[in-house]
Amino acid sequence: MLKIENIDQTDHMVLQLSGEIDASNSVDLDAAIQDMISRGAKKILVDGSQLEYISSAGLGVFMSYLEEFHEKDIQIVIYGLLEKVHQVFVILGLDKLITIKNNQQDALEAML
Repeated sequence: MLKIENIDQTDHMVLQLSGEIDASNSVDLDAAIQDMISRGAKKILVDGSQLEYISSAGLGVFMSYLEEFHEKDIQIVIYGLLEKVHQVFVILGLDKLITIKNNQQDALEAML
């Protein structure tokens, strides 16, 4: 099960993910990111501390937005990933394309 929560902060939005992201619910992740973009988000923090699993479909959602983030000057930083989830990003090389930090403070500092 995937739980997604959008939290508006003063200068950024936080996307909190918990549970598992797979082919059956990756559309929910896609919709949440699209909603943030449509609301004018320029800085998106993704809280992955409660994310237990992400499949290639979930990773594909993040990958599908990389060009749009670049074109619209949107910063995205993922933080708090469990080691096994972080390793999936590393194995696929996504840690080279998306900034990944250990905690929220480091993620916020990366956006300055």
